[in-house]
Amino acid sequence: MTARQFAEHVCKTLRAAGQQAYLVGGCVRDILLAREPADYDVATDATPDRVQQLFPRSLSVGAQFGVILVMEGGDGDDRAQIEVATFRSDVGYSDGRHPDSVVYAKTPQEDVRRRDFTINALMLDPDTNEVLDFVGGRDDLNAGIIRAIGQAEQRFREDKLRMARAVRFAARFGYAIEPATFDAIQKLAPEIRQVSAERLRDELTKLLTEGSARRGFELLDESKLLPELLPEISRMKGVEQPPQFHPEGDVWIHTLMMLEELPAGCSLTLAWGVLLHDVGKPPTFTPPVGPNGRIRFDQHVEVGTRMAEEICRRLRFSTEDTEQIAALVANHLRFKDAPQMKPATLKRFVRLDRFEEHLELHRLDCLSSHRNLDNYVYVRKFLDETPPDEVRPPRLMTGEDLKQLGFRPGPRFKEILRSIEDAQLNGKIRTREDAFQLVADEYSSSR
Repeated sequence: MTARQFAEHVCKTLRAAGQQAYLVGGCVRDILLAREPADYDVATDATPDRVQQLFPRSLSVGAQFGVILVMEGGDGDDRAQIEVATFRSDVGYSDGRHPDSVVYAKTPQEDVRRRDFTINALMLDPDTNEVLDFVGGRDDLNAGIIRAIGQAEQRFREDKLRMARAVRFAARFGYAIEPATFDAIQKLAPEIRQVSAERLRDELTKLLTEGSARRGFELLDESKLLPELLPEISRMKGVEQPPQFHPEGDVWIHTLMMLEELPAGCSLTLAWGVLLHDVGKPPTFTPPVGPNGRIRFDQHVEVGTRMAEEICRRLRFSTEDTEQIAALVANHLRFKDAPQMKPATLKRFVRLDRFEEHLELHRLDCLSSHRNLDNYVYVRKFLDETPPDEVRPPRLMTGEDLKQLGFRPGPRFKEILRSIEDAQLNGKIRTREDAFQLVADEYSSSR
C-alpha cells in the first residue's frame, strides 16, 4: 500500500480501538497544497504503550516524548513507516531543543499549541477528510504566511532551529514571514549557534536542495541568521569583482545567481560546492593598483579549498562529502585551461570523481557571470567524442613489471609509472611492448 494508505490504516486501527487519531503536520499542509508529502505523521490520544500494543511492528524512537514508529508489514526498505505521536503539552526547553518533560493531553487542541508554525499544525480526519484547524493555519496557507503559533519568541526559545525552519518554509513555498515572527528571529538570531552542528547542516542542506536556495539565503541574510550560521558567506557581500569577468556584481550577487539555478533535488555536494566555490575571495581581495590595475583574488582557490574543508568539518559532514565539496572548490577554475591541456592532463581532469558535478558547477559559474560557455562546450564535446577506454585505458605496466625488470621499489616507481601513463594518454604508446621499450630507452640507467 502507499504511504498515505498505510497512514490511514494506522488511524483506522487506532479508532477501532476507541482512540482518537488524525493525520497531522506537514503531510496535511502538503495535501492541501496539492503536493506529494515526503512522509506522514499521525497524532493520537493513545499512549505510547497502547500504540505498541496495537502495532507489534513498531519501534520506540522517542517514547519519552510520546513518539512511536509504526512499520508496515513485509520485507524490504520500501515499506512505509509512520510516526505516531501521543497528544501532549511540552514543559520547559532548557537545552533549546527537547522539552524537559511532556504531559500527555486528551484533545488535539492542546497538542497543536506546542507545534512550530500554524501551517504545520493542521489535522486531517481520514474518515471524513475534515480539516481541524485550531490556530488559523488554513488562513495562513491561503495568504502565504509563515506564522509562529502563539508567542514567536517562546516558540523559538523552545527550539532554536525553528528560526532556520521558518526561513526554509518561506523560501520553499514562496511565502512571507509574518512580521512578529520575523522580528523574533532577528532578535534571537545569535542563539541559533546553540543548535547542534548536525541539525544545522541538515537544515541548510534542505534549504540548498529544495529548489529555492537563492530566496532562502536572501532570507537568512535579512533575518540576521546568515552571519551566525555561515559568517564566511556573509562576508561575500560588497566584495567587488573585475567587471570584465563579472558584470553581474559582487561575490554575494554572483553566488546568489548560481544558487538560483540549483534545481530541486540536486545533490548536496553540488549545492554546497556552488555555495562555497568562491568562499576564498573575501580574504584574498586585492584592490586595483595603478591606472591599468584590476581587482585580484590571488590564491583564492587554495584559500577557499581550505575554508570549505573547515566549514564541512564544523558542520560534521562525512569525510566523503567533505572531499567532494572541497574538490569542487579546488577545481572550479581549471576549465579555463582545458583547451590548452595536453591530452593526458585533460583525461585525468575529466576522471575526477563525480565529474558531472564539476561540469555543472562550471556551467552555472559561467551563466552567472560572463556567460561564455566555450570551455564548457569544449569539455562536453571531448567527453561525448572520446571513448571511455581512451579516458581510462587499461594499465600497460605495473609495479610488479618494474620489479621483474630489476627496479627497486621506491619513489622512482611512481615517476616511471606516471610517465608511462602520460605517454599512453597522449597517444605516444599503445601496447605493453611500447611501454617496456619506453622504460628501456629512458630509465635503464635508474635500476
